[in-house]
Amino acid sequence: MTRIIALALVSATALSTPAMAQTLTGRSFSFDAGLGVKYSPEFIGSDNLDASPWFILKNADADRDKPDGLSFLPSLNYVGRRDADDSQDLRGMSDIGYAGEVGVKMFYRMGELTSYGTIRKGFGGHHGVVGELGAKYRIEYNDRLTLWTGAELGMGSDDFTGTYFGVTAAESLSSGHRAYDPDGGAYIARLSVEARYEFMPDTALMGRVTYGRLLGDAGDSPLVQDRNQPSISLGVARRMNFRF
Repeated sequence: MTRIIALALVSATALSTPAMAQTLTGRSFSFDAGLGVKYSPEFIGSDNLDASPWFILKNADADRDKPDGLSFLPSLNYVGRRDADDSQDLRGMSDIGYAGEVGVKMFYRMGELTSYGTIRKGFGGHHGVVGELGAKYRIEYNDRLTLWTGAELGMGSDDFTGTYFGVTAAESLSSGHRAYDPDGGAYIARLSVEARYEFMPDTALMGRVTYGRLLGDAGDSPLVQDRNQPSISLGVARRMNFRF
């Protein structure tokens, strides 16, 4: 599974390089960047919600008014640290450090509907390969307020699911959880509603409500207390615009 996903990452990156150069040369590129608060499970699979920083880096778009069609963009993600001391349910488990993920996003726009696929390689806390398949529908109520409704399927390699859902033999002895070695594949399904309200030029209030459901081997992990994984996020972002 890891080799297959890694090969797809290499192929997608190779294909995306000329496409991105052609798309961005002499054009514009913009995205929302900001900071907020996220209220979500304290670790993947937890049934306790906790507040944490929400680093906003989203709505990247090359030429927002470009015609429908296929485009490529970078894909970045950040996964917070998991400390065993933060939860009674993790006592005896190894800590997991902060993780960054870098890869590529391919999306196809057809009017207000955008379908997409992403693939990223992790570093730091995990070294697996992850990605999503999904679609979003954009609703512009006026010049200031934009809404998106979306659905996506999250996937991860054996290395990723093993890091966040697995229990080694040593961890089993120290924690009391049964040893568990999950396979990679689809690990979560998500539904989301997002909102962006531009109260000042290029400055917006951002909000997101997400419902996630852990699937397959991930959902069967002895570390998972609840397959349902809701989250609410609120923050302020600035629209960053660049021309090439």
